[in-house]
Amino acid sequence: MTEIAEPAVRHLTAAELAAALPGVLTAPRGSGTVDLVVRRPAVDAREELAVGVLDPAVGLVGDDWADLPSTATPDGSPHPGRQLTLMSSRFVDVVAGSRDRWALAGDQVYVDLDLSEEALPVGSRLRLGTAVVEITDQPHTGCAKFAARFGRDAHKLVWSDEGRALRLRGVYARVVDAGEVRPGDRVAVL
Repeated sequence: MTEIAEPAVRHLTAAELAAALPGVLTAPRGSGTVDLVVRRPAVDAREELAVGVLDPAVGLVGDDWADLPSTATPDGSPHPGRQLTLMSSRFVDVVAGSRDRWALAGDQVYVDLDLSEEALPVGSRLRLGTAVVEITDQPHTGCAKFAARFGRDAHKLVWSDEGRALRLRGVYARVVDAGEVRPGDRVAVL
């Protein structure tokens, strides 16, 4: 298990992010690749997995989603629409600056796929390896940790109208059919 160590890095400016955005927007639509699977066993801890097991009851097996209270539900239970997060590997590569910083974003599955609202409306289903997940209506936006790790300009971009429509910060999903997902697996819209 890797505890998150946040080395000093230079965050990209708004102009640098704007210049990099066209490359992010060339992500494939409809079918792509799983690039990284990360389990969060505890707050600020990350484990990069060779194989992730997705389960409808707990999301990514061993992840802390099912153990953390949620402010998005009346009783504080985990929000079923926030079970799993997918993030564009193209965008995280831009903001992270290096591959070894991707997991700092806090998402579980990093994919080379167009995650925009246009490409994946709420209710869209994806095959991730042998599992099936469904895109939910929950907005996934950057928090204070995202801003600290990747910069205020990156945070402003993901909160912008364009950033939200493109889902640059990522997208929430729920597990529909259990299965396994590995880096290198195909991700496909069903």
